[in-house]
Amino acid sequence: MQNTISGSGCEIIMPSVDLKTVKEIERSIIKTYRKGLWNKFIKGVKEFNLVEEGDTIGIGVSGGKDSLLLCKLMQELQKHGDVPFNIEYLAMNPGYHPENEALLKANCAHLEIPITFFDAPIFNVVGTISSEYPCYLCAKMRRGTLYAKAQELGCNKLALGHHFDDVIETQLMNIFYAGMTKTMMPRLKSDNFEGLELIRPLYYVREAEIKRFIQSTGLVPMNCGCVVAAKKTSSKRREMKELIATLKKTHPDVDKCILQSAHNVNMDGIVGWRSNGEKFSFLDEY
Repeated sequence: MQNTISGSGCEIIMPSVDLKTVKEIERSIIKTYRKGLWNKFIKGVKEFNLVEEGDTIGIGVSGGKDSLLLCKLMQELQKHGDVPFNIEYLAMNPGYHPENEALLKANCAHLEIPITFFDAPIFNVVGTISSEYPCYLCAKMRRGTLYAKAQELGCNKLALGHHFDDVIETQLMNIFYAGMTKTMMPRLKSDNFEGLELIRPLYYVREAEIKRFIQSTGLVPMNCGCVVAAKKTSSKRREMKELIATLKKTHPDVDKCILQSAHNVNMDGIVGWRSNGEKFSFLDEY
């Protein structure tokens, strides 16, 4: 039997899996998925001091599985944690089809996520000036727009739903396609928006656990929603996923090693590096 939920005057057809109530979903985060989701989330928050007393944290709500989970984890932390902080839920419309917009709003309404929804015609701009390789420019523009909205609403931090797999895939993409060693930071000060920091609370949460959780809820999250990239058949990130999956067949902990390599850099074995825009070389020591 199919389920429906409503958003923006439009009924959204849900899968045949029973649609869980918001209370059931919240309870499952703490109980059923405690080890894979809640504990990993708390580990990242505490290890990198991502949430501090008095913070106002803007959460980028794309409507995808990662951002929906991030919202619920942050809500649970706000309700049951020891550190008082505020949340603003920022849902940007970069040019979604009406059906995707309705789905995003319906899912957030069902999950009791009180979003601030605003338009930013990013897809149109990206499609005009970078239709062949849209993803990098799109991500950059979306982040800048989210920063600006977060600052407007008095936030001092912006939380995004990048997870463990995103981190290690990005690290490999930088090595193979940009010729540099660089990873996604769990916490990063903005260069262009004074007083704002980017945080990634899902840093230790694996994508497979997120998928299991979302499937159990009965919800249908949005995919990318991009009308520009929808026809693209290749993806560098997909290549990295496939490469890591292949390597894990003979080295099951290879993903852990990739992540750890960014935490365990041996500067005695680095030929050159950059810091604060300045270049250095091992030759400087001779």
